[in-house]
Amino acid sequence: MSVKRTLHEGWTVTGGPGALPAVEAIPASVPGEVVSDLLAAGLVADPYTDEAERDLAWVGRRDWTYRTSFDFAAGEEDRVDLVFDGLDTVAQVRLNGTPVGETANMHRRYRFDARAAVREGANELEVAFTSPYAYAEAQRDRLGDRPNAYPEPGNFIRKAACNFGWDWGPNLAGVGIWRPVRLETWRTARIAEVVPRATVEVADRTFTGVVEFTVDLQRAADAELELVCTAGGHATTVGVPAGAATVPVRVEVPNPQPWWPHNRGGQPLYDVAVSLRSGGGELDSWTSRIGFRTVELDTEPDADGRPYTLKVNGRAVWVKGVNWIPDEALFGRIDAARIERRLRQAVAAGIDYIRVWGGGVYESEDFYRLCDELGLMVGQDFLFACAAYPEEEPFRSEVEAEARDNLARLAPHPSLVTWTGNNENLWGWHDWDWQGPLGDLTWGAGYYHDLLPKLVSEVDGTRPYWPGSPYSGARELHPNEQAHGSVHIWDVWNREDYAHYRDWRPRFVAEFGYQAPPTWATVRRMTTDEPLRAESPSMLWHQKADDGQAKLQRGLDAHLPPVRDFDDWLYFTQVNQARAIRLGIEHFRALQPYCAGSIVWQLNDCWPVTSWAAIDGEERLKPLWYALKDAYADRIATFQPHEDGVKLVLVNDSDTPGARSWASGSAPRRAASTAAPSSPSASRPATPPNSSSTPRSPPSPASSS
Repeated sequence: MSVKRTLHEGWTVTGGPGALPAVEAIPASVPGEVVSDLLAAGLVADPYTDEAERDLAWVGRRDWTYRTSFDFAAGEEDRVDLVFDGLDTVAQVRLNGTPVGETANMHRRYRFDARAAVREGANELEVAFTSPYAYAEAQRDRLGDRPNAYPEPGNFIRKAACNFGWDWGPNLAGVGIWRPVRLETWRTARIAEVVPRATVEVADRTFTGVVEFTVDLQRAADAELELVCTAGGHATTVGVPAGAATVPVRVEVPNPQPWWPHNRGGQPLYDVAVSLRSGGGELDSWTSRIGFRTVELDTEPDADGRPYTLKVNGRAVWVKGVNWIPDEALFGRIDAARIERRLRQAVAAGIDYIRVWGGGVYESEDFYRLCDELGLMVGQDFLFACAAYPEEEPFRSEVEAEARDNLARLAPHPSLVTWTGNNENLWGWHDWDWQGPLGDLTWGAGYYHDLLPKLVSEVDGTRPYWPGSPYSGARELHPNEQAHGSVHIWDVWNREDYAHYRDWRPRFVAEFGYQAPPTWATVRRMTTDEPLRAESPSMLWHQKADDGQAKLQRGLDAHLPPVRDFDDWLYFTQVNQARAIRLGIEHFRALQPYCAGSIVWQLNDCWPVTSWAAIDGEERLKPLWYALKDAYADRIATFQPHEDGVKLVLVNDSDTPGARSWASGSAPRRAASTAAPSSPSASRPATPPNSSSTPRSPPSPASSS
């Protein structure tokens, strides 16, 4: 039987040679990261307060070594493995001084054979991290520089891009054992990976849930084995001949209940399990939960362009979404309870869709499990954002391994409904002056158009893939063309009054946002400036957006009285944010079914900062959250400009009475309108002046993502 033992105790971390301060062995948290360890040891100031972040720039430019010890008693095992669910990022793992493995990717799991290095009794384990800056800059020098929206080398290392700073986040690009680590012993064989593909088959109006298990095995002995695969209480047993490494198993579940988004129906989940046996005894096991639902993305061209309409169980869903960034800049502080608080806040605001943005991480099992249970749909970006990425080795192999790992890991979750190739990189190539500097250099197109769709089809095969956000559905089209596919709207925040959201007529809005500072209590946490002013030093340090304060002031000047003091400024800017986003959402909802959804930038913050978030970095609700709750309500009434008058649009996204079934229909809900002084037969407003020419924002960091 496989035996798993966590190795989270007794760690220390030591700084390598470099600029002062010297860091001898200090206690280290695992899972965790070095900045938190330095803070706990009293060696650095809190990076979230005042301008202390600037004093931590040295951390990412130093090597760090983590050490612990553990006892081992040999038994009947054939193999001893060290397993790391996440190492950030470039590291060599040594056991008793013997190298057992190397890593160069934060976003994948690692397993190393340690049986030649482990010894009876006490063992010394080391994880020696290379400076992320040193590695990334060396790769950049070797392969040739490539454009990045930020002056950082984050596109030359498979590490969360936002670790190097963003226009809402700090630069705390440290290192760490950021996810669990354990010692595993096993004999004969083990379950290496399980991908359960849950689908629904229909015959004579009878619905059957089908789970196609693909079980990969690792062997230490050439024995005959048996697999028992179970789904929803129904089991299939198959024999595994000697030498076989991959086994397909089909399990059928009669008449399963469908999984729905929380505002459309219930979220029944079914237990799935795999047991590996030999000689009547169990060698290893795997468990998870699935949901039965169908998901498709309707992007077939129509008379108006190309839609981007998500359908769940055959029914079009008007997406009420938000973008998600890592909920803390120091990832070790994020636990299941924190994630649950955030996701429940999302549900309470009427949100039904979370887009996991491509500059962060593939989220934890806790995140996706809670989305399954709460009925939140998830759109997952592959992790590329606002930069040109090299396709040469070692990066192509790392990207493929990372994608395969996460496609398999996340396959069980019914909440996960789409995969997207990148954030804004296709747009960047078109509009951000990349083409000249790039010349013949690779920039990521081969990932987004070739490698990633192939892997999604091969490993998953049950969810749609879209090459980028934004993307218009065809390579010959501009990627942010509003009549086609998904768009990002950043001209409003960057250059225009927020009423200009009404100039847009998009098919689907994957990003749009408007800034405001955090709540009063959070402002007092992030700055000790006296007197406190909008332009005081720490307030400016916690405003990462390009010319952000001036853009906030532009909004105040257009809509509200002059401020008398800081209190006025704080409150008025928050009111403006809430009004801007509510106006945008109501306009987009009034365009349905032509427009099929909006995803607001952004739900959450990772530290105390002036940003586009509805919930600030101290977990406090901003007025924007309440505006989302109103604008995303199932039923809304909204007045919209129409030709030379005003129309009243009534939107009803609620279910009709009666039980939800598989055959509940596929017709999208429509907005009814009453216009004054006149009303056209269609429910769409007049075509705005820019309908054939997409407004485009300048390159990030002027845009929020």
